[in-house]
Amino acid sequence: MRLWSIHPKYLDTKGLLATWREVLLAKKVLEGNTKGYKNHPQLIRFKNYSDPLLLINAFLTTIYNEAVSRNYNFDKSKINLINLENTIPVTNKQIEYEFQHLLKKLKIRDEKRYHKYKNTKNILSNPIFYIVDGDIESWEIL
Repeated sequence: MRLWSIHPKYLDTKGLLATWREVLLAKKVLEGNTKGYKNHPQLIRFKNYSDPLLLINAFLTTIYNEAVSRNYNFDKSKINLINLENTIPVTNKQIEYEFQHLLKKLKIRDEKRYHKYKNTKNILSNPIFYIVDGDIESWEIL
């Protein structure tokens, strides 16, 4: 499961579809509607938020909005559309790590997108995050 901290605009089709599915699974975990993934490290930042379901729906909203901008047909009935911005911190090193991780995937899966973003200097985060100085997040599996 990867709940990308980077802006969903960078994701290729496969990445966006996988993220949608994975965040829907994360939502089920936070709702208590599944037995698996309960202790997944990427859920820590959502679980630590005052209203985890509000935050995961806001996260899903950003994925849904990106899908709509690409004319994809994601089922919005699966989420509550919520717009939250700059809600929780993510470190600059985490953003850089995820972006490099994605670039490796794009080089194989979507060369055009890879070339579009490979020289990006100011990497945007998903709108629910705000970037702070710091190392790769402690929950990241390296």
